[in-house]
Amino acid sequence: MPSRKTKGKKKSVPTQPVALEVLNNVKNKIKRENLLYAARKAHNVSKHKSRKERLKMEQADPQLKEERLANNIPATIENMRVYDETVDVPIEGEDEFEEYFKDKRAPKVLITTSKFARAQAYEVSDQLINIVPGSEFVKRGHKFSMKEIAQFCINRDYTDLIVISEDKKEVNGLTFVHLPAGPTMFFSLTSLRMPKQISGHGRSTSHVPELVLNNFSTRLGMTVGRLFQSLFPQTPEFVGRQVVTLHNQRDFIFFRRHRYLFKESERVGLQELGPQFTLKLRRVQRGIAEEMEWEHSPEMDKEKKKFYL
Repeated sequence: MPSRKTKGKKKSVPTQPVALEVLNNVKNKIKRENLLYAARKAHNVSKHKSRKERLKMEQADPQLKEERLANNIPATIENMRVYDETVDVPIEGEDEFEEYFKDKRAPKVLITTSKFARAQAYEVSDQLINIVPGSEFVKRGHKFSMKEIAQFCINRDYTDLIVISEDKKEVNGLTFVHLPAGPTMFFSLTSLRMPKQISGHGRSTSHVPELVLNNFSTRLGMTVGRLFQSLFPQTPEFVGRQVVTLHNQRDFIFFRRHRYLFKESERVGLQELGPQFTLKLRRVQRGIAEEMEWEHSPEMDKEKKKFYL
C-alpha cells in the first residue's frame, strides 16, 4: 500500500520561467498550475531586480529619473480624447454673455421650481439661495409657463432664472436661463447629497464665494463656464474663505463648496460646506427655450473618448 503524503510538504516548483506555448500543451492541471506559478514568480523577481538597478542608476544621475517620468505618461481616456478643433480657442462670433461681462452687472437671480413641486425641490432651492449671492426664491404658480416666468423676470431686471426639475418626488435636473435673450441650458442632476448628509460639514456665511471652473476647454464648454460665471458677482470676498468649484471631467460637472482652513503658516485645509451633486449637460437652446442648438443623445455615449465640454 503506497504511503500517504505528509501534510505541509512543499510542492516541487520549477525555478525557470516557462513559455506560454509549452504551458498550453501541458494537460495535467496540477503541473500546469505549478508551471504558471513559476512563470509569475520569475517575472516578479526580474521586475524587482530591474527596479533596484534603475534606482541605483537614477541616484547616481538624477536626470535619468526626470527623463523617465517625462516619457512615462500613462494612457488615460482624457489624454487620448478625440481631437476637437475648438479646444482652448478664444471665443469668436456670437457671445451671449459679452454684454453682461462688459457692463459688469451685479447678478440678480430668481429661483423657482417645476409645477407641483415636492419637499426635496424646496430643500434644494434653499441650498441654491445660500450658494448664489443675490438670489431670490419665488414659488411657481401652476398656470405659468417657462416663457411667462422669464418675462416676469425680465420686467424686474433679473439677469438669470434657475428652474428646479423633479421626477417621482426627487430632484433630477436644473434649467438655467440667461436673461433677457438666452441661452437656455438644461442639466440633469444626480448624486445629490445635502449638507446634513456630509460628515463634518461646516456652516456657510453670507460672503461672496470664489468661483473655480476646471476643464471647460471646448467652445461649448466655455459657454457653459460663462453661464456659471454670470451667476456669481465678479468681486469675491476672500475674507469669507469660501470657494465654489465646478469641475468638469468627461462631461460630468461635479459641484463642491468648501471653506479654506489656515491651520498653520504653510498648510491649508478644506472644510466641506455642501451640498454635493453632479450635473450633465443635456441640451442648449437659443433664446428662452426656443430653437435647439445642441442636444445630448445616447449615441454620443458610445464613443468613450469623445468629450463635448
